[in-house]
Amino acid sequence: MAMPLRPGDAAPWFKAASSQNPNFAFDTVAGRYVLLAFLGTASAGPARAALAAVRANRGLFDDSKVAFFGVTADPRDRDSPDCAALIPGIRFFWDTDLAIAKAYGAVDADAVPGQGPLAYRGHWLLLDPSLRAVATVAFDEAGRHAELVLDLVRRLPEVDAHAGVPLFAPVLVMPRIFEPELCRRLIGYYEAHGGQDSGFMRDVGGRTVGVVDYSHKRRMDCAIEDDELRRAARERIERRLVPEIRKAFQFKVTRMERYIVCCYEAETGGHFNAHRDDTTFGTAHRRFAVTINLDADAYEGGDLSFPEFGTRRYRAPTGGAVVFSCSLLHKVWPVTKGKRYAFLPFLYDEAAARIREQNNARLGENVGAYRAGAVGEA
Repeated sequence: MAMPLRPGDAAPWFKAASSQNPNFAFDTVAGRYVLLAFLGTASAGPARAALAAVRANRGLFDDSKVAFFGVTADPRDRDSPDCAALIPGIRFFWDTDLAIAKAYGAVDADAVPGQGPLAYRGHWLLLDPSLRAVATVAFDEAGRHAELVLDLVRRLPEVDAHAGVPLFAPVLVMPRIFEPELCRRLIGYYEAHGGQDSGFMRDVGGRTVGVVDYSHKRRMDCAIEDDELRRAARERIERRLVPEIRKAFQFKVTRMERYIVCCYEAETGGHFNAHRDDTTFGTAHRRFAVTINLDADAYEGGDLSFPEFGTRRYRAPTGGAVVFSCSLLHKVWPVTKGKRYAFLPFLYDEAAARIREQNNARLGENVGAYRAGAVGEA
């Protein structure tokens, strides 16, 4: 028999249809407490008590400190007013194939939807901002479970205090990777050639395609075609940053992807919402992301943060780098004044290069195919 998560267990990641998004990536909600209610069907007595309690305490769920997700296996609940989303804070997953319920122990692994009575273990699950279990409370017929859980939610500490100690993301901040003169040359290159909407990658129908969605990301990129400027950037990363990555992360970088200068502008609301850099077929090879600031004192806002590790923000000095695993959830806060220029490569190794080449068959028409060349080539 499958069992619900216990305190300290990591919540399984999944993608599922929700009341707001047909392919909601659950891992992107990290950075706040998450309260899940495994309802089975909204028409059951304990589920009705749970939903009534959530709506009666609407103010607790603001998406900043706490978010609520109901999980239902009943297709009829899509049209139920009891399962209508209230944004911010209250959403629902349509788990008609029981994939979420199986992953979280609400049903047995061999349960089949639509074939006889379903032994559904309705329960609450409270997750911390890193999406690890804090508490599990089973539904009861008397409805006492709802008040017990909501009292727990009311007493939660602030997001940055949930661990009891300050948290720091496992990132490397290194000054003096690019000297000021090279930073000025790169900014000058962008200003001379201009930028284009960079978009982001998404898997659609089994293939990776480029997407532009200003609600998720607003940034302009300029690809560097000048061979001497590319060489200058690569040599400095090889000499000054790659050895530090090997020391800090025990990873031997042999390849670099992308020679671009990006620009986040306050005038257009430049930002990039929470995401991971290795979640598609076209990006699965990426191991480390690098952000080298080119003029760190010329803008306000625009800093990096890593929601799984709190609200702390990170900014390298001019010419300095922030390096982090591509699997970390991260966001770029909106630039509120000026322009933020940065050089943004991805780093990987020979094993990842083979993965990148093997995934060519899964790339859409607007994503260029890759052939592994000499070591160090982009």
